[in-house]
Amino acid sequence: MRSAGYEMEKATYVKVLGRFYKRKMIKDVVDLYEFAVGGVNKPSVQDCTFLLRKIVVSRDLDMNLFSRVVRIFTDGGNVLTNSMLDAVLKSLASVSRFGECNKILKVMEEGGFVANSISQSKIAFHLSSSGENDEVGKFMDNMEASGCNPHFKTWACLIEGHCVAGDLDKASDCFRKMVEREGGSCAGYTFELLVNAFCFKNRAIDACKLLSDMVTEKQLKPWHTTYKTLINKLLVQGGFNEALNLLSLMKNHGFPPYLDPFIEYISKSGTGDDAINFLKAMTVKRFPSTSVFLRMFEAFFKARRHNEAQDFLSKCPGYIRNHADVLNLFYTMKPGESAAITAVAA
Repeated sequence: MRSAGYEMEKATYVKVLGRFYKRKMIKDVVDLYEFAVGGVNKPSVQDCTFLLRKIVVSRDLDMNLFSRVVRIFTDGGNVLTNSMLDAVLKSLASVSRFGECNKILKVMEEGGFVANSISQSKIAFHLSSSGENDEVGKFMDNMEASGCNPHFKTWACLIEGHCVAGDLDKASDCFRKMVEREGGSCAGYTFELLVNAFCFKNRAIDACKLLSDMVTEKQLKPWHTTYKTLINKLLVQGGFNEALNLLSLMKNHGFPPYLDPFIEYISKSGTGDDAINFLKAMTVKRFPSTSVFLRMFEAFFKARRHNEAQDFLSKCPGYIRNHADVLNLFYTMKPGESAAITAVAA
């Protein structure tokens, strides 16, 4: 009929197409689409996208049909876009087939498509958060093999996905690879995500070890908020000594000492030795200013741990034990306790 000069009207195409879709005759839809593309009244880009989505949600995923539609579309002078990929991926996810995305992506790349960093990031997150470790490995390998090195945002989404899936060891391995290839200058956000995930799983001590290793080996500079979060969680999860070690790293990175959680922790459950070790760790000098000692004494008193305050005082340097403000603070205690404090200070 076409050779005789007849063309299929748009209304006819839409009507027949609807009937084919209703009866799930996808191969016939593809045949009709191919016929229409060769005519005057060509289907829209949206028609192609809708057809691709229907193919991937069919009972059996027919990659030959998918590849055929892509070829018809591109041979007609059209260009595959990221919005088309996004629509297809959403359909894949709706039928729990996202693990097939590498096949989809390969076919589209053969049609000249190049995924942008946003699409790459979405794929990396969805695969890793779903526990599709084999597929996410193929995805990353394919990107590198094609000369398209993953953007740091793609790495971040990949690592975040592993954290969501609860696979923190895999997330740590990916983070090390990211820093190895991209450097540590853009790793602060991703590392904070990773640390938060470790802390949520009560693995703050493991997070601290990872931080120390990355700072020492790769010159990573964690954010100030990362240090603070990790210190808080370490003190809750039994990592007092590890938290102390972070203070020196914070100093090296130019961050001010983080005092409040240490003072609160020691005053409620620490010892005089803990207080001394904390004060030594927070400064490059032997000891910090007198005001910090006073804060520590006051915290012990507020927690009604007078014996620990006395023990702490006995371990302080002489200039603290005999400081007027320190003596005045102790003399505000009950008269029965003042005599004992005087003896310690002497």
